Amino acid sequence: YKKETGIGLNYQSIGSGGGIKQIKAKTVTFGASDAPLKGEDLKSTGLAQFPMVMGGIVPVVNLEGVKPGELVLDGPTLADIFAGKITNWNDEAIKKLNPDVKLPDQAIAVVHRSDGSGTTFNFSYYLADVSADWKSKVGVNTALEWPVGIGAKGNEGVANNVSQTGGAIGYVEYAYAKQNKLTYTDLINKDGKKVEPTAAAFSAAAANADWSSQPGYGVILANQAGAESWPMTSATWILVYQKPDDAAATAEALKFFAWSYAKGDDLAAGLDYVPMPDAVVKSVEEMWSKDIVDSNGKPLYSGM
Repeated sequence: YKKETGIGLNYQSIGSGGGIKQIKAKTVTFGASDAPLKGEDLKSTGLAQFPMVMGGIVPVVNLEGVKPGELVLDGPTLADIFAGKITNWNDEAIKKLNPDVKLPDQAIAVVHRSDGSGTTFNFSYYLADVSADWKSKVGVNTALEWPVGIGAKGNEGVANNVSQTGGAIGYVEYAYAKQNKLTYTDLINKDGKKVEPTAAAFSAAAANADWSSQPGYGVILANQAGAESWPMTSATWILVYQKPDDAAATAEALKFFAWSYAKGDDLAAGLDYVPMPDAVVKSVEEMWSKDIVDSNGKPLYSGM
């Protein structure tokens, strides 16, 4: 974008909790979060929210001799591992799903996020959807009271911890698993089918989503139906003020997002993220040109 326009952007990965905090404190032009704000929160803060890109969350393990995609887990088993109910890799529940994998008699070391995280929000949303026990005892949030395990900061921290700890399991965005050559697992989805994390599987999960059904397009893509759907798919939302103090900076940011929608698909795909469907992009850009205005009520976006 800078090469094409000469305009640079300073973006830092600080976790969704940090992104929300900073935009609410008005210390940044925009925030990003993998956990959408609810309608009442958007209303009370005067923020506009829209989805930018989608990706998948994957369980990652460190088991000697086990290759990426070789191990299969289902939702209830994953929930029981992170709840501390399943503590050894040769547990019957894991064996049953993996009759052909040589599972070690080894303690499971759980690694989770220590910071406020949209990845944790979507991960826990999925676990709550497939496990009543998780829903009632742990729940869904960007930060949790974890029953077991050690905390690490950011996707980077979880990835590092898992790769350095034998018998570990954690959860990260798929892009981090791939870039760090971590061993991800396959999952059994809502339709009972074994699926691997791919862009096609993330797209399949989003295919039937009704994006207009929630304020600020806040649709959670966890545990979607469909034979091909990856069960831990999520979007990343951008937050900007509807009537920003610094109208010029917000107008510039919207130009960048419009450019990203129009020209960023290949870049996103190269990083293992999935672009938003065209109909959603059209709806978002219409929302910009109506709802995001300067102090005189003049729209800040009028097309690229």
